[in-house]
Amino acid sequence: MAGNSFGDLFRITTFGESHGAGIGVVIDGCPSGLDLELDQISGALSRRRPGQSSITTERDEKDDFKVLSGIIEGRTTGAPITIFIGNEDARSADYEKVKSSFRPSHADYTYEMKYGIRDHRGGGRSSARETAARVAAGAIAIQVLQAFDIRIQAYVQGVGNIAAPLYDHWIDSQRIEESKVRCPDRTASDRMEDLISRAKSEGDSLGGIVACFIENVPPGLGAPVFDRLEADLAKAMLSINACKGFEIGSGFGGSAMKGSEHNDLFYIDNGIVKTRTNHSGGVQGGISNGMPIYFRCAFKPTSTIRGKQNTIDHELKETTLSVDGRHDPCVVPRAVPIVEAMAALVITDHILKTQTDRIDQSVF
Repeated sequence: MAGNSFGDLFRITTFGESHGAGIGVVIDGCPSGLDLELDQISGALSRRRPGQSSITTERDEKDDFKVLSGIIEGRTTGAPITIFIGNEDARSADYEKVKSSFRPSHADYTYEMKYGIRDHRGGGRSSARETAARVAAGAIAIQVLQAFDIRIQAYVQGVGNIAAPLYDHWIDSQRIEESKVRCPDRTASDRMEDLISRAKSEGDSLGGIVACFIENVPPGLGAPVFDRLEADLAKAMLSINACKGFEIGSGFGGSAMKGSEHNDLFYIDNGIVKTRTNHSGGVQGGISNGMPIYFRCAFKPTSTIRGKQNTIDHELKETTLSVDGRHDPCVVPRAVPIVEAMAALVITDHILKTQTDRIDQSVF
């Protein structure tokens, strides 16, 4: 199976399945000499882990991890870093009834058509459980970016038909984390939480929007044509389970504007080039322009819902299926750290493309 690696210079490869012994990641290209704070990895995994609140799945994974290589006495050696996260609360028996049938809107049918076999226990490699490995790797990438004062922050901007304001500046992170939904607007957060709770009690699910803001990105990251910065960000975000839409800057809304309204006019502020507006979302011509990067990701409703649904079985005969198990009624609260992690992987990769293989120790 191909497609398990992401990035060029800062490259990750994830492994493992939802109901196997565990999942993990190999990170290649991390600069040597980085004083790594393992608590930051734990904190990131805690924000993503299941069972963290009443509006997430009841699967109870602590997501404790082991570093198997690449670090000595708290510092990176330049060798590949391997992180392993064990699975402790998998209930494979919950999936016996889907062994011979395909769950609607899941990867069951497409996976089996491609490979001729699938792990029906929670979806195997296609499960969102895999994203814990990405978050662990992203927590390391974030620490690389801290040396450049680059900060990344994501939050829930919408759930169902409820929308919070779209912020174009850094928000107090505590406002985000105090919300079960990870929405910084208290009024919208309360409404979103009620909506998710109602959907959960009804056996239904909801989609939503995660917005992300990256500040202090220097100009010059990315390249024209195929290695455009926004193209790499789009691939990163659309590789996340349930993500079905990506827009940067003005996005689809910009298509309704005139050029005279949309153009970001340059000016000089204390010797620094800036733009009066930021409809470009910090990227022009595929290259960062020094303004904050902001984008939004749209996530579909969770595919697993309660009740009978029409589907087909292995013999391609029509049948009905009722799915049990533990699932998020809405994925966006737990998607926030995943979006941050994937953004960090992209920006770190592009930062390293402008650096040597070894970053001077004084940077850290």
